[in-house]
Amino acid sequence: MPRLREVPKKNANKYINKYYKALFGDRDPVQEPGTATGTPGNWWTVFALVPYIFEHATKHFGMFGMFADKSVSQLEGTTRELGIMRAGYTQGSQFVFSQHCKAARRFGIAEEKIAAIPHWEVSPIFDEKERAILAWTDALILQGGRASDELFEVLQSHLSDEDILELTYHVMGYNLHAVCCKALRLEYDDVPERIREVPVPAAGEVADWAGKAWSD
Repeated sequence: MPRLREVPKKNANKYINKYYKALFGDRDPVQEPGTATGTPGNWWTVFALVPYIFEHATKHFGMFGMFADKSVSQLEGTTRELGIMRAGYTQGSQFVFSQHCKAARRFGIAEEKIAAIPHWEVSPIFDEKERAILAWTDALILQGGRASDELFEVLQSHLSDEDILELTYHVMGYNLHAVCCKALRLEYDDVPERIREVPVPAAGEVADWAGKAWSD
């Protein structure tokens, strides 16, 4: 369950309840969780704790038409979703990655490309533009923004300056959500920590393989 408390429908403001209605119908999302895409929906109920953060986040979603009458984004949906999928994968967020695999399909990204996101570096299925987008995403997430001039030159040969700024903004925005979901145990990222010491069997010897130097 989430690490923070959730906000029931009766305690949410008018702006938040608009999203609750769209996602959960007449149900209280805390008492009867679950969205149409199969998620618990607790990103929404936890972010509702701070209404101005909820509003800021949903306005970002609205840039590309989510819960909005139209998209104001000038960036191709395929470009954006390639970046967000890779950001979710590299950051280790099951929620961000899984949800944006679904979004990628809506924008026409082929199943073979979605399946190859984890190992794009060695996949021949991506063209030069797509590889530049994925490499730029890796530079943002895995290298903290340290992107080489050579990479930027290739990216800029395919995208306008405006597109590069918007791609960067969306990738880093969803990196924020990926980290928040893991830290706060939201949605599909509500999983136990898997990295821990595996104990030696009761009759085992720690230094059997280590040599005399370790036992002195």
